[in-house]
Amino acid sequence: MRQRLALAACLLAALLAAPAAAEPITLRDDAGNTVTLARPAERIVTLVPSLTETVCELQACDRLVGVDRHSDWPASVKTLPQLGGLEDTLIERLVALKPDLVLAARSSRALQRLRALGLPVLALEPQNAADTERVIATVAAALGRSEAGAQLQQRLQQRVAAAAARVPPAWRGRALYVEVASTPYAAGEASFIGETIRALGLGNIVPASMGPFPQLNPEFVLRAQPALLVLPRRVADELPRRPGWARLQAVAAGRICALADDPWNALVRPGPRAADAAEALVECLLRLPPPA
Repeated sequence: MRQRLALAACLLAALLAAPAAAEPITLRDDAGNTVTLARPAERIVTLVPSLTETVCELQACDRLVGVDRHSDWPASVKTLPQLGGLEDTLIERLVALKPDLVLAARSSRALQRLRALGLPVLALEPQNAADTERVIATVAAALGRSEAGAQLQQRLQQRVAAAAARVPPAWRGRALYVEVASTPYAAGEASFIGETIRALGLGNIVPASMGPFPQLNPEFVLRAQPALLVLPRRVADELPRRPGWARLQAVAAGRICALADDPWNALVRPGPRAADAAEALVECLLRLPPPA
């Protein structure tokens, strides 16, 4: 009798100690689709660099089994299988990885095919800071790490605020020009890059009325005379050779933030590294001669 009671007590203790079955996770993506996961995702494919970075910022890089060809941060993701891009996703290779979640852009051509093959797909495409917060929350929930998502967002806000506090007084309110393509296309006030600039207390020569990333006539830039030019390092050397650009006071005074690939990508990808971008811009300002 004692042995039976002892056995029953052991069984009861084991049942009480066993973790409760995970509840299904239901998520809604940017395309309005609902995806239900039986448990937190453990084998994830990301098809957008900013989504790769979001997973890794949530301390879940080890759950990635494949990425798009442009994902390059952190360095560890470069060793993962590369699965193409928005227009040419390698479907068969992706399916062979047996992911339990695919994170893709809403504009990806692969979405319909992936869903037809029965893969859980979340279409997420942040366009501004609010979108980025929502995407972080969605990805964190898919990982079973909602609390980590909230903590990440809080850290990002604190870091951007700290960066803003370091902007030299002579630069506050000064208008910047951020070139995202040499045609030239610029990042305006309405873009997520413009939001980062505004959060630092800086201005922008491209008003929101012109859209997030308008193509500009070079004369527009020359007339605006921005206090600072921000562009990739690989482009900076060509500026003096552009017709008329030597007349820019910022070029003559050397007020140019020529960003290396990593900080540049942090700036132009709408994702969880916006604080890295803000800090890189402030470090640049601290090295440059202030505007007159």
